[in-house]
Amino acid sequence: MNPFSINMVLGVVWAALSGEFTLASLLVGFVVGFVTLWAMQPLFPANRYCAKVIGLIVLAAFFLRELLVSSVKVAWSVFTPLRNSKPGIISIPLEPSSNIQLTVLANLISLTPGSLSLDISADRKHLVVHAMFIEDPDDFRNEIKQGMEHRVKEALHK
Repeated sequence: MNPFSINMVLGVVWAALSGEFTLASLLVGFVVGFVTLWAMQPLFPANRYCAKVIGLIVLAAFFLRELLVSSVKVAWSVFTPLRNSKPGIISIPLEPSSNIQLTVLANLISLTPGSLSLDISADRKHLVVHAMFIEDPDDFRNEIKQGMEHRVKEALHK
């Protein structure tokens, strides 16, 4: 049985013991089950379930922050008479990644207001992005590589 299944069972057991099968009870049970599995992690050294879940939570929090900041920046640019956008198309070098990592990275960039993933090179070493605010191309590349790409790799490593 994989750790996710065990976590689901622990969540259902928690809900059964609490006497309520509500979504809130199941979520609390899932969190309690996760904490239990995290505490038992030294007993199962090959298990990286907890690290993957924490990596996904960090990626989701980072993306939500980027979503909020970029939404405000785009809204400010649209609603103010000053047009401070400097749009451009830029190529971002990528380190070798799995297909899922490239897909998630490209989609997260496209979901962020003010940027759009256009293409991935045939050799999978460059991602072409259109962005609304490119003050310095090198800063933009570093922001993507050290921010979004780094967190996607951490969350989705094998």
